[in-house]
Amino acid sequence: MKKTAIFGALTVAGLAAGAAGAATLDDVKARGVLNCGVTTGLVGFAAPDANGEWNGFDVGVCRAVAAAVLGDPTAVEFVPTTGKTRFTALSSGEIDLLARNTTWTFSRDVDLKFEFVGVNYYDGQGFMVPKALGVSSAKELSGATVCIQTGTTTELNLADYFRKNNMDYQPVPIETNAEAQQQYLAGACDVYTTDASGLAATRAAFENPGDHVVLPEIISKEPLGPLVRHGDNDWGDIARWTLNALIAAEEYGITSANAEEMAQGTDSPEINRILGTEGNLGEMLGLDADWAKRAILAGGNYGELFEKNIGENTPIGLSRGLNAQWTDGGLLYSPPFR
Repeated sequence: MKKTAIFGALTVAGLAAGAAGAATLDDVKARGVLNCGVTTGLVGFAAPDANGEWNGFDVGVCRAVAAAVLGDPTAVEFVPTTGKTRFTALSSGEIDLLARNTTWTFSRDVDLKFEFVGVNYYDGQGFMVPKALGVSSAKELSGATVCIQTGTTTELNLADYFRKNNMDYQPVPIETNAEAQQQYLAGACDVYTTDASGLAATRAAFENPGDHVVLPEIISKEPLGPLVRHGDNDWGDIARWTLNALIAAEEYGITSANAEEMAQGTDSPEINRILGTEGNLGEMLGLDADWAKRAILAGGNYGELFEKNIGENTPIGLSRGLNAQWTDGGLLYSPPFR
């Protein structure tokens, strides 16, 4: 009953915001700042540093969109959101874009009236336990206490997995990753479950990461990506094609180091269209010809953002896996720029 009421309220709010906010591009330009919803803090994906400056893989998407639209990757107001508050913040118009480890699902797309503009990280839900617990498989977790963020797909996945395997568990509800980390380390729960990338980021922040183990089971599909409100297709196109520009740039070898040089013209029509030296793709979006070049220069192409923030040479230590380019056996694949 409660879930139905919440979904219904968000649906109404989403419809109202979509109708009233069908000119988000104009609002962002007039404001001179992109309001971007992010997590409350997940190192590698979105977290403020000691100086209060936000950094991370998802932050890179926000900065790329700001660069494309406003010409300034720093013209972003980062709005921390929890699993519970993120959708209200987007539907109400408090934020223009949500880039916060959010899973693309049927109900979020259709019932909540949001538009996912693509996938920037293919993930799956996993489990982390203290090594001292002596557990090597999630199927040994019957009777465990489990820290779980409320308002997330992980709640539902957890219930499905334990039911399917005839196991019991005691949920320990938390709202933020910081709270989950605190509770888990304090022993308030035996297990922390969330997206595997989030577990890697959380574990990397521990004083003794080696004392904790991420179990081998991945129990769900979690295609994570940025989203906007329904009813504003022009703004959705800008967010979608900015993400596609970062993905395509890696495929075609356009980097933050060579984008300016390549923008002088190449023998590749596709590269020229991306960088605005041929065609009128920027005009179709209501932007200028250099929009994609600025997005790439903001923090690099998809691969640069990945390696800098969450790649194998960072404390997070994630391999590309499914997030490799389609030419390297992964799922990353941008539609053509033509």
